[in-house]
Formats: sequence, C-alpha cells, structure tokens
Amino acid sequence: MQALVYYGNKDLRLDEIPEPKPKPNEVKLRITNTGICATDIEEWQYGPLWVQTGKPNSITGRMAPLVLGHETTGHVVTVGAGVSNIKVGMRVAVADVMTCGKCHWCQNGRQAVCPNMGIAGLSGDGGLAEFMTWPANYVVPLPDAVSDEEAALCETTMVGVHAVRRSGVKTGDTVAVIGCGTVGQITLQAFKAAGARVIALDMREISLTMAKRNGADETVNSSSPDLEKRLFELTNGIGPDITVETAGAAETPKLAVSLAKRGGTVVLVGIYSSKPQFDFNHIVGVEKTVIGSVAANPGDLEIAVRLIAEGRIKVKELISARVPLSRALEDGFNRMLMPKKDFFKILIQPGR
Repeated sequence: MQALVYYGNKDLRLDEIPEPKPKPNEVKLRITNTGICATDIEEWQYGPLWVQTGKPNSITGRMAPLVLGHETTGHVVTVGAGVSNIKVGMRVAVADVMTCGKCHWCQNGRQAVCPNMGIAGLSGDGGLAEFMTWPANYVVPLPDAVSDEEAALCETTMVGVHAVRRSGVKTGDTVAVIGCGTVGQITLQAFKAAGARVIALDMREISLTMAKRNGADETVNSSSPDLEKRLFELTNGIGPDITVETAGAAETPKLAVSLAKRGGTVVLVGIYSSKPQFDFNHIVGVEKTVIGSVAANPGDLEIAVRLIAEGRIKVKELISARVPLSRALEDGFNRMLMPKKDFFKILIQPGR
C-alpha cells in the first residue's frame, strides 16, 4: 500500500509498504481522510520533536521510520481477536493518543500528560496511508450526521474541547482566541458552545472573516498598534477573562499573557518550535494563571463528535483542499510551507 513515511528531519517519502494486520483488540481501517496538522510540518522541518527515535515507544513498540498522520478517520475493514464493540463497516474517528493507564497521571485523571503515551503518526503508524491499525478502544463510531470529511476534523475539535475543559470557563466569560487558523476556528466555537463571549484575534483578514462566520462576537486584527486599547474597549476596561493562544508563533504566548485581565487565565494550546524569552513578572505581579493544554483526556473525542453532529461546531467550511495521497507531498506538505496561507485545512484522501 502507499504511505507517507517519516524517516527524519526533512526526510518524508511516499513509499510502498505492506498492509498492516490487526493484532488482538485492534481494528484495521481503510483510511478515507487524514488532515495535515502543523505538528506534522514541524516534525518534517524541525524534528524529530515528538516522533519516537532511538528507542521504541513503550505502548506502540514503534519508532521512526513510521507513517505520519494523526487527524484520521476511516471505515473498519477487519477486526482482530477479542474485538466486540466495533464492527466491520463502521465509520470511525481515531482517538490518536493511547495512554498506559498505570502511571501517576493516568491514575489521577490526567491522561493527556501520560509520560508513556503512544500517538498515532508520531510514535505509531498513522493515517497518511491507505490502511492503518489501531486499538478498538481508541476509535469512536460516527453518527450519520458527521460526514467522512468532517470526521477528519474531529481530532482537532477534540483539542479545542480539551482546552475549554482545562480553562475553567464559566457562562458569560469573555474569551480572546489568539490565532484563528483551523485550531483557533474550532476552539472559538467550542468556547461559544460553553456559553462564552468570544473575541477572535488574527493578522489575516481571511481568518477574521471566517471567525465571524463561526460565531465570534468580535474580531480584531492582532497587528493593529491599538490592539490592547481595542481589547479594553471591548471588555469595559478590564481585559478578557481568558486568553487562548492557538497560533504557536514566537510572540503570541507573550501576547496572550499581556492581554488577559489581572487575575485572568491564559491557556496555551499551540506547539512551539521557538523558545522566546519572557518576563515572568507579568504573571506574578498581576496573579495571572497560565495553563498548558495538549491532546485530550478520555471523553473529549466523544464530546467533539457530538458537537459536530449537533451543528454546534461547524468544520465543513474549514476544508480548503482535498488531495490524493499520491500528491500529498507536492500539493499538501509543500503548500503548508508557503509564507502566505490563504487556506485552512488540507485533507489527504488515500482513495482518490
């Protein structure tokens, strides 16, 4: 079968590899759609960052080279021994993070920071292939209301749902989402679903226009010299209760801290390849709370699927391109490197 295989820094190849066979308690999926994530690009250009190298992952038993792709959905074609909850023919979304269930963090409900986690496409073969296998307990059946293409954005929606749950948001809180790419667009909708008033910030007008369509109460160009003044005007001179950074850029974490109100909360969702300096007095002196949010806890994907099915999070408009697996490098990954991004999510479709 065809697969996009990560060998190392700037070494990504479209290869022919054997089709996987499901082990006991696994399912085999015919992949319908896999989204390209900024994390995939960072691994390709700056990694290995998350990809397992040197020593196999303790859960998956895998390390590089491996198949990339963690925003994945497909149809079940085979089930391994012991699988009873998932049937052949089901359409499913992949919960891409497996955890050990035994460590201190798993035992205390913090599975998202399990130090032993195995991640599809980063520490185990992922969905940028014609087929993949994954544990049956880590796939979620899809209702008819969620299409195959929409299902590829369930993983991204799961990330937004997890950020909302981590934030402690209350109905009526004002939330500023900084960076309105695909993750930001979905995260702002997740906060709206939680009852927040949302202000969307981005430098791109295409992102601000999309944010307005996705329910943002206000939009502000983050390159404006009057940004802080404008945020104060929109929040009665106080500032947002919560700021959420989803861009992963060098300066946006500092911006998130500076814009949050005194005593407010900052949620960092982006994955950062740069390491900027920061004056921590801007946190200590005004008692701001900074929270990291990564991946998901059990139940987050199920919530994401439900919110999409109910139409409370809309993802269809965020799909900018559909690319066959045979052109994934040329029309997908290379396009993601363009300095001016006039698109949101690129889906790779192995069946095309």
